[in-house]
Amino acid sequence: MKKVVSVSLGSSGRDHKVNIELLGQEMEITRTGTDGDFERALGLLQELDGQVDAIGLGGIDVYLFVKEKRYAIQDGLKLMEAVKNTPVVDGSGLKNTLEREVIKILARETDLLQKGARVMMVSSVDRFGMAEALAEVGCDMTFGDLVFAAGIPYAIKTMAELEEIAYKLLPEITKMPFHLIYPTGKKQESQDEAKVKKFAHYYHDTDIIAGDFHLIRRFMPSGMNGQVMITNTTTGADIEFLREKGIGTLVTTTPEYGGRSFGTNVMEAALVAILNKDLTQITEHDYLDLLHKLDFRPRILELGS
Repeated sequence: MKKVVSVSLGSSGRDHKVNIELLGQEMEITRTGTDGDFERALGLLQELDGQVDAIGLGGIDVYLFVKEKRYAIQDGLKLMEAVKNTPVVDGSGLKNTLEREVIKILARETDLLQKGARVMMVSSVDRFGMAEALAEVGCDMTFGDLVFAAGIPYAIKTMAELEEIAYKLLPEITKMPFHLIYPTGKKQESQDEAKVKKFAHYYHDTDIIAGDFHLIRRFMPSGMNGQVMITNTTTGADIEFLREKGIGTLVTTTPEYGGRSFGTNVMEAALVAILNKDLTQITEHDYLDLLHKLDFRPRILELGS
């Protein structure tokens, strides 16, 4: 049996374990949160090194992609480089393939993504593939990277402007301690009430909300009007939270296993375990080929009564 473990800086309250079969491979997948404790995460990664088939890094990005340019978050690199023998991934490779595919599927096979639909992405530089795919579909985009990460009330409206700003800011942002730019540990379970009120109109004045779940949750106001949400990992409690806020349809880019969806880092680690190749030899085509063989489909859940 293949063993895959996700070590996350997120809350331990989201821990989960399932046994599944992928392409004939029996697989045990475990998610372990460290409640924002960087040193605990570092120690756990070192313990797991050489003991499992693949490791995912959750609750933190290592690499951010803008077109062909890659930026490394320094705290993420420290965690990744603590693992010497076991392949370790942060989900960025899968985001750039799976999430593009999900948008194409939604546009082609459902009425959830219409040309001209108003889409608000809370953060785009961590999901550049999704952002590009949504823009290519013809959606009316609002990128909230400056609003929600920096508190600057300026919405980016075009891919060209997003790229320009990303090229200027990411070299410095990636040097910052990660907890300053993304909620970790218990912060993932709370809301920033001042910003919820201040930025509520970005949520209300849109048809579709997309991006990282923890960022969406942190700033989501009440009184949503049946909007569609396209995101990643959600638990049963998360689904009830969204239903109470008034979200109409939830789309998760990864399938459901054991009553919840897993993060892209977990699923990328599972694919790496199946491929059994050196990480440097794994290509985008390898991921796409496996995704097609597995017939990975987004989970679509109607939340309205």
